[in-house]
Amino acid sequence: MKILNSVFAFAVLLILTACNSRPDNETKTQENTRETTQQFTPLVQEVLTKAQRDALTPDEVLATFKEGNERFVKNDLTARDHSAQVRKSANGQFPKAAVISCLDSRVPVEDVFDRGIGDIFVGRVAGNFVNEDLLGSLEFACKVAGSKLIVVMGHEHCGAIKAAIDDVKLGNITAMLSKIRPAVEKVDYAGERTSKNPEFVHQVCESNVVHTIEQIRIKSPILKEMEDNGEIKIVGATYDMDTGIATFLKE
Repeated sequence: MKILNSVFAFAVLLILTACNSRPDNETKTQENTRETTQQFTPLVQEVLTKAQRDALTPDEVLATFKEGNERFVKNDLTARDHSAQVRKSANGQFPKAAVISCLDSRVPVEDVFDRGIGDIFVGRVAGNFVNEDLLGSLEFACKVAGSKLIVVMGHEHCGAIKAAIDDVKLGNITAMLSKIRPAVEKVDYAGERTSKNPEFVHQVCESNVVHTIEQIRIKSPILKEMEDNGEIKIVGATYDMDTGIATFLKE
C-alpha cells in the first residue's frame, strides 16, 4: 500500500509540474505578444478641422503625400485608432486632397500615402481616366469641400492599360478602354507596341496619367481656374507594385 501511495503521489506531482510548465517556444511567443502590445500604441489622430485644412497650401499637402509614401515603403505606417477616427469624422469631413486611382485591388491608396480616415477623397476606375462623373466628383472635392491637391495615379502592370494597348473588345469594357486609347496613340515608340513589351506598357502608363490631367484641365473650367489661381495643385504619379514607391511625374 505504501508503494502504491508513493506511486500515486509521484504521478500527481508530474501532472502538476506539466500543467505549470510551458514549452520554451510558447513562452517566447507570449512574451513577444506582450512586448508588441506594450509597444503598439494606436494614434488617435485628430481629424482635420476646416481651419486646419484651409491653412495648408497645395505644396504642403503634396509634401505630406511624399513623406507618407516613404513611410509606406519602409513598412512604417502610422498606427491609427480607426474606430476613434470614424467617430471623430462622423459629423463632417475636410479632406486635404483627392486621388484618381485605378480600380486595381493591389493599389491601396490610403496606405500608399499613409493617410487616415477623413484625409483624402478617392475616385477609382480601371485605367484611372476621368469622365463626367469623376470630373464632377473632383469639382465637389475641391470647389465645394476645399481639397488642395489632385493626384492622378497610374500603376505598373495595369491590366486596363494592357487591354487598351491590345485594343480589346468586350462588352462595356470596349467603351471604357476608348478613354485610354488616346494615351496609347500619343506614345512615340518605335519598338514592339504590344502589352507584352514592359517598356511600352510603362510609357503608356505615364502617357495615360498625363492625358488624364490634360482632360481635367480641358473639361473642367472650375478646376482649371482654381489651379491657375494657386488654390489647388494637379499632379501625376505612377505606383510601382514591386517596390511600393509612388513616383511623382515632373510638372
